Amino acid sequence: MAQPDIVFKHGRCTAAVFSKEITRGERTFQAKSVSFQKSYQDKNGEWRTSSYLDVNDLPKAVMVLNKAYDYVTSNGHRDAEEEEQ
Repeated sequence: MAQPDIVFKHGRCTAAVFSKEITRGERTFQAKSVSFQKSYQDKNGEWRTSSYLDVNDLPKAVMVLNKAYDYVTSNGHRDAEEEEQ
């Protein structure tokens, strides 16, 4: 499994930024993507992950996703979709 470039965490919410090299024609560039998840313990005490959020998770999710967005956009990175324009 690919390792993230950086991980932002607040409480149980985590956003991880990944890089991938894309080649289109003769052009090669780095595309960034963000994975989001929330950790929780199930009824047996086992740690699990989910993309479902409780109302109290929303501010934490916004915070880590904003940090991921800032990281991707402030380091000169652009999404593959922006490269096509």
